[in-house]
Amino acid sequence: MTGRSRENYNRNYIAYVNTFAPPTKHFKTCGRAFLVGGFICCIGQFLRYMLELAGLSGDVLAGTVSVILIFFGTLLTGLGVYDRIGRNAGAGSIVPITGFANSVASPAIEFKTEGYVYGTAAKMFVVAGPIIVFGVGAGAAVGLIYWLLGL
Repeated sequence: MTGRSRENYNRNYIAYVNTFAPPTKHFKTCGRAFLVGGFICCIGQFLRYMLELAGLSGDVLAGTVSVILIFFGTLLTGLGVYDRIGRNAGAGSIVPITGFANSVASPAIEFKTEGYVYGTAAKMFVVAGPIIVFGVGAGAAVGLIYWLLGL
């Protein structure tokens, strides 16, 4: 196949696929993602303010807010609510820490019928596993560099 005929073939194929694909509403999708992601972050900020009023500060405050958001993300995933939020909000539900909790809990719930070891435990980190591995690895590397430099 020559270059020109391949180009025509590709163009015809794309035109054929576009006849079946529904049009994407980019602005509507981005708007929803922005609003939902922002709302989740506002909830986190509200929790932070409330816990500051309760007397927490520093790392304890940050850790407590993170744990609460992870708990609610996992709870909503288990109840099936987070999937509906994600269907309507797109990336707005994935980006905050609750989306990370969802990415760990969803496969665990989905594969629980295969048993606790081969299903829940093995599939829990299918999506989030690389993030955890590289995050821990990068953290260890940075810590080692800081230690070697004496900072």
